[in-house]
Amino acid sequence: MKCPFCGHASTKVIDSRAVEAGIRRRRRCESCGERFSTQEQMQRAIVMVVKKDGRREEFSREKLLSGLRIAARKRPLPTGAVEAIVEDIEQRLSGSSRPEVPSRVIGEMAITRLKRLDPIAYIRFASVYHQFVSLDEMLEELNRIARSPIGLDPEQARLFEDDLDAIARGEAPSVPLDEDELEPISLDAHRVATPAIR
Repeated sequence: MKCPFCGHASTKVIDSRAVEAGIRRRRRCESCGERFSTQEQMQRAIVMVVKKDGRREEFSREKLLSGLRIAARKRPLPTGAVEAIVEDIEQRLSGSSRPEVPSRVIGEMAITRLKRLDPIAYIRFASVYHQFVSLDEMLEELNRIARSPIGLDPEQARLFEDDLDAIARGEAPSVPLDEDELEPISLDAHRVATPAIR
C-alpha cells in the first residue's frame, strides 16, 4: 500500500482491529514514518434483482433505502432503524447463494421488517409496493393492521382506530397535514372592531 503522505510503496501494519464494517488497519510508512489508517471490507457478491416484467438490475441499497425513508418520513422511529432494515436485507441477500432474487422477495423482506417497526410507515410502503387498486383493498389492509396493532402504544392504537372508523364512514381522517400543505389563515376575518381611544 502506498503512503498517502510521501507516496512510498512500502508500509508496515502496526495494528489490526475487527470493526463492524470489516477490518481497520493502522499503518506506518517505512520511508517517512507517518501513520495512517485503512479500512478493509469484504466485497459483497453482486445480486441481480428480477423485476415483475422480467428485467434484471443490480440490487441497489440506495433505492431500497430511499423507498423506506419516504415511507418512514416524519414517523417517530429510532435513529438508524431504516438503515438497519436495509443492512439486514443486504446481508441476507449477499449471504444467500442465489445470484438472482425476485423483486417481490425483497419487497416482502422490507414489508415484514417495517410492519414490526411502525404500522403507519408499513402501510405507506405497502400501498406503493402492493399497488392497491382500490380504496377497499387499502381499507382491508388497514382493518387487518388495526385488529393487531403491532408495536403501537395504546394511545397510538386508539388514534389509528379512530382514523380507520372515519375512513370507513367516508370522512377525512384526523391526521394533521404538513405545515406547508395548510392554507394561510387570514387574521382580518377574525378581528373584532374596537373603538379608537382618544
